[in-house]
Amino acid sequence: MKKRFVCLFIILLLAPVSGISVRSFAQEKQTPELKWAKKAGAMKIPKGKKVYNVSAYGAKNDSLTMNTKAIQSAIDACASAGGGVVTFDAGAYITGSLFIKKGVTLLVGKSTVILGSQDIADYPEIDTRIAGVELRWPAALINVLDQDKVALAGEGTIHARGKPFWDKYWTMRRDYEKKGLRWIVDYDCKRPRTLLISGSSNVTIKGVTFKQAGFWTVQILYSKNVTVNGITILNNIDGSGPSTDGIDIDSSSWILVENSTIDCNDDDFCLKAGRDADGLRVNRPTEYVVIRNCTALKGAGLITCGSETSGGIRNVLAYNLIANGTTNCINFKSAVTRGGTVENIYIHDIQMNNVGTMLRATMDWNPSYSYSALPKEYSYDSIPAHWKVFLQTVPPEQGIPHFKNVHLWNFSGTVKGAAVSIAGNKESLIENYFLTDINVEARAPGEIAFAKGWRFKNVSVKSSGPAELKVTNSSDMSTPINDGAGLASPDSSR
Repeated sequence: MKKRFVCLFIILLLAPVSGISVRSFAQEKQTPELKWAKKAGAMKIPKGKKVYNVSAYGAKNDSLTMNTKAIQSAIDACASAGGGVVTFDAGAYITGSLFIKKGVTLLVGKSTVILGSQDIADYPEIDTRIAGVELRWPAALINVLDQDKVALAGEGTIHARGKPFWDKYWTMRRDYEKKGLRWIVDYDCKRPRTLLISGSSNVTIKGVTFKQAGFWTVQILYSKNVTVNGITILNNIDGSGPSTDGIDIDSSSWILVENSTIDCNDDDFCLKAGRDADGLRVNRPTEYVVIRNCTALKGAGLITCGSETSGGIRNVLAYNLIANGTTNCINFKSAVTRGGTVENIYIHDIQMNNVGTMLRATMDWNPSYSYSALPKEYSYDSIPAHWKVFLQTVPPEQGIPHFKNVHLWNFSGTVKGAAVSIAGNKESLIENYFLTDINVEARAPGEIAFAKGWRFKNVSVKSSGPAELKVTNSSDMSTPINDGAGLASPDSSR
C-alpha cells in the first residue's frame, strides 16, 4: 500500500510539466514570437514506479552518519532497473555529492532533511563551468549530469550547510584583494553548489526547499527542457553568503521556472551565457526561458541578465513577479571583455516593494572582478593553468556586449533609489527599450547614457528628489509621459 501511495504522489506531483500555456496579455498580438513560450519546460517525466528506500541500502537518518555511499547505491540500483522512486524515511541524512541518473525520481519527503557535508573532500572534482568559465571544480551536493527524464521532488529540505564555505571565501578574498587578485578568488575558492543540472534534458525540480548554499544554489548548465516549479530557496540563514545565487540558467534552452521564492545574497533569477575568451569559445546561448509567478526577497536582482553574456541571452519571457527589497528589480550587466548580445526580453506585471533600482543596465560591471590583470610580482609561467584562461586577451570588436529589444510593461511599486540607471558604451548603445504603463515612486527618475531608440508610454515616476530624467549621449529617445512629474529631460533628444 505504501509503494502505491508513493507512486500516486509522484504522478500527481510531476504530471503538469507539458502542454504549458502562457497567460494571454495585452501585447501578445504585437509579439507573436512569444508563442515559443508554450514549449518551455520538461516534456517528459520519469515513469518508473518501483520504490527504493535508502534505509535498505544502509542509510541512517540520525544527522550523524555520512550516507553518501548508501544513498548513491539506492540511486544506482533504481537506475539499473530502468528507473523508479528513491525515498527516505523521516529524519536527517548527511551526505556528500549525489548523482541522480536516468529515470530516477529522488523524492525528499516533508519530514526529510538532506544535510550537505561541510568537508570539501566529499565533493569530487568534475569538469564543469563556474561563473562562465570551464574548469575543474567540486561537484554539487545534488547532480544531474548528462541524463534524461530525471526528477527531484517532494516537500522536504536540502540544507547545504554552506556557512564554513562562506567563511573560507571571505578569508581568501581579504588576502587576494591585498595582492591585486580580486578577479580570480571566486574561482580559486572552491565551494560546492547545491544542485547542478548539466548536459541534461527533461528534468523536473518541484516542491523542495533549499537552504544555505555554499555557492550558487541551482545551476542549469548546457541543458534543455527543464522545469523548476514551486521551490523555495532560503540562503540568508546565519548570515548572508557570498555569491549565493538563487537559480542560474546558464547556456541552456527551453527552461520554465514558476511558483518559486528566492531569498539569497546575490542574483535571484539569473540568466548567463559564458565569460570572456572562454565563453566566446563555447558560444552557447541561453534562450527560450519563461519565469512566472515567482517572488524574490533579498538579493541583487529579481531578474538579472549577465554578467556572463558571451554566448548571448535571448527570447526571455518573465511575468507575474514580486520583488521585495531586492537591490535591483531588472538588471542587465556585462563587461567590455565579455561580448554577446542580450535581446528579445519581455517582462511584465511586476510588483516592486522597496527595491533599490527598478531598471539597471551597465556594460562595465564590477571592474575589479570583471577584468583580469596579473600583478607584476607574479610570473606568467608559474601561475595555475586556469588563471591563464582568464588572462586571455579578447579583441575589442568581440568583447563589446550589446543590449537591445527589451519590452517592459505593467510595473508598479516603490523604489528606494533611482527608477532607472542606464550606462551604455559609445561603441555599443543600449537600443530599443520599450517602457509602457510604469507607475512607481522613487527617489529620482535616474539617468540614461549612451542609448538609442527608447520609447516611453504611460510612464509615471513620482520623485521625492530630482524631477527630471537625465539623458545624455543618446539619440531617437521619445519624450516620456509622466503626468506632470517631470520625467523628460531637455537633453533627451541628443
